[in-house]
Amino acid sequence: MRIERVPLRGLYAVTPETPDTKWLLRRSRACLEAGARLLQYRAKTLAPDVALRQATALAAACRDTGALFIVNDSIELALAAGADGVHLGRDDMPVAQARSRLPSAIIGVSCYAQPESARAARAAGADYVAIGSVFASATKPSAVRAPLEMIASAKRAGGLPVAAIGGIDARNAADAVAAGADMLAVISALFGAPDTGAAARALSRCFDESEETHDV
Repeated sequence: MRIERVPLRGLYAVTPETPDTKWLLRRSRACLEAGARLLQYRAKTLAPDVALRQATALAAACRDTGALFIVNDSIELALAAGADGVHLGRDDMPVAQARSRLPSAIIGVSCYAQPESARAARAAGADYVAIGSVFASATKPSAVRAPLEMIASAKRAGGLPVAAIGGIDARNAADAVAAGADMLAVISALFGAPDTGAAARALSRCFDESEETHDV
């Protein structure tokens, strides 16, 4: 597993599941070359050999662009592909157990609409938490909504960087950053966009504009 510590901040591209490896790599590279600082790979139902092939290729693309590569759910796949870390949901391995197996990796934890869970996540060894769905999500339309105020609540509770996820696009991304999001986790607005690179640049600019505002 590649060990690299960089600030957990910026556009966090999250891949949709697809057996079309060429399409996935082309779109993912467009995100990375346009400014995505993290890339999360999801493959819940793909055949293991296809998932490993895709994850290994994406890990290499992230190395080429200096981005962090995170695997969703699977510690085994993260280790095999040389990822920087894993992201865990409520039905995945406990954070403390994951940390015992990945002592130096980045571990992210979904807190959904429960910002107070960030405290326990940090105590168990997490590096960041995710809050959402902050907006209505086309990917998970039944997801419980997490108002933007929960981003700041999670930061206060756990003292960790917070990724906002759910329904984020160019129209509302700045609101999430203004609410305190360190990362914007985005699927549809990137991989479903006619021009993935342009969409990634627009979302990444939210962080540049936020830093300029704080510098004034």
